[in-house]
Amino acid sequence: MRTASITRKTRETDILATINLDNTGECKIATGIGFLDHMLTALAVHGGFGLQLHCKGDLEVDCHHTTEDVGIVIGRAIKEALTTPSAKGAVAPFMRYGSARIPMDESIGWCDLDISGRPYLVFKAEFAHPKVGELDTQMIKEFFHAVSLNAKLTLHIGADGENDHHKIEAMFKAFAYAIKEAVRVNTEGKIISTKGVL
Repeated sequence: MRTASITRKTRETDILATINLDNTGECKIATGIGFLDHMLTALAVHGGFGLQLHCKGDLEVDCHHTTEDVGIVIGRAIKEALTTPSAKGAVAPFMRYGSARIPMDESIGWCDLDISGRPYLVFKAEFAHPKVGELDTQMIKEFFHAVSLNAKLTLHIGADGENDHHKIEAMFKAFAYAIKEAVRVNTEGKIISTKGVL
């Protein structure tokens, strides 16, 4: 089982997250931001992995620190789960690339990613409203930037549509299916790179 538990504590947030890439397992999310909880639950369910995450953040300030720091922790958990040797002392090679397009009513979200060791984000989505629930829509880009940087993946993600809720949810689900494809174990046992390393 490729698992990782990450703790991050600052003056702004206190986060504990556990991820299991090989088992749908338990999904328990509590960030204090209802819409973010909804998106992270969709990420785990559609990504096919177990995710338990608890965050106590300074929401009396705003949602920025909580959302960004949750992205940092999820990115670190993905990276650690993929790179920590098993009990047999080996790291399981993975398929590396993933792509998905997900429709949600009038909206469509897409995601193309490469677990390359080279973090880079291209984000293409615009929102009509400043918030969905208690989550600032401008924080969607910040969340994916934090994930990309800390998981060390190249991430192209975006959405078109009219309803901000639908666009954001389509993006999270597209990311879920793309990461599910990318972390799949390469049964040939090879690192997919002409350099021999990522």
